[in-house]
Amino acid sequence: MTQKPALSLAAVPGRRQATLELAQEIEKRGYPGIYGPSLGDSLALCQSLAHVTHEIELGTSIMPIYFRQIVDFASTAGFIHEISNGRFRFGIGVSHAPALKSRGLNGGKPLSDTRTFVEELKAVPRVGPMPPIVLATLRQKMIQLAEEIGDGMVFANGARSHMGKSLSVLSETTRNNSDFFIGNMIPTCISDDIEAARAVNRKTLTSYAMLPNYRNYWKEAGYEEEMMGIEAAIAAGDRERIPHFLTDRWLADTTLAGSASAVREGIEAWFDAGIKTPIIVPSSTNGGQMVAFEEFLSIY
Repeated sequence: MTQKPALSLAAVPGRRQATLELAQEIEKRGYPGIYGPSLGDSLALCQSLAHVTHEIELGTSIMPIYFRQIVDFASTAGFIHEISNGRFRFGIGVSHAPALKSRGLNGGKPLSDTRTFVEELKAVPRVGPMPPIVLATLRQKMIQLAEEIGDGMVFANGARSHMGKSLSVLSETTRNNSDFFIGNMIPTCISDDIEAARAVNRKTLTSYAMLPNYRNYWKEAGYEEEMMGIEAAIAAGDRERIPHFLTDRWLADTTLAGSASAVREGIEAWFDAGIKTPIIVPSSTNGGQMVAFEEFLSIY
């Protein structure tokens, strides 16, 4: 039997009720999970999902730790954990400088701030048990921290060819623990026009390529030439040239694009690479999120 991936779902203003109805359809079709990205309020989305679904796993992937006070996070996370009957996973991360700057926030040291956040979250009184905590990861030190203090880890735009090395720092016990979450958010575009699908994914990932932490990860994954080209373009103020360095080889390693059968095969390859829960982020050459989901749901 073909394994189905989880899906990334964002509640876009004006379509929030339609998003909940889509979530019910996703559950009806037997998908294993719905995960809300940091776009919008993914905690609010998960709270609503807990009411309108019954069995499917829910989670944030991710909620930036600097966006709220610890007590507020703990109260909401404990609430969703309880009303969902344990279906909720609290995915957290440090976010990125542009997202923090837009809110007037400053990030600290990712490893120590994440450790402190988890410790303080679990210490908040009178909020009930906390849900499983999943850490946003890219490089090995955060992966090791996820094993030490968390209940799982989630990549975004990970490189499939590099996943074996990334996961090698986990103990065999953790890798084989079915309760330890290992996910990756994968930009996906289904189209028989492979170049058009690649162009959609290239546009999606251009903003990520401007972030130093992602470029450092992709250098580690074997794409140093591409990332150095991007850095040179940024230094020259030529941001329009950035997509040129998001090569087909790199896209094939970090995204899924092409026909329905090619995308299904790619998802299986992600399972084989050690990602227990691929999280598909659908896009379309023909429209927005709702069109993209219609296209994706049709392939299983």
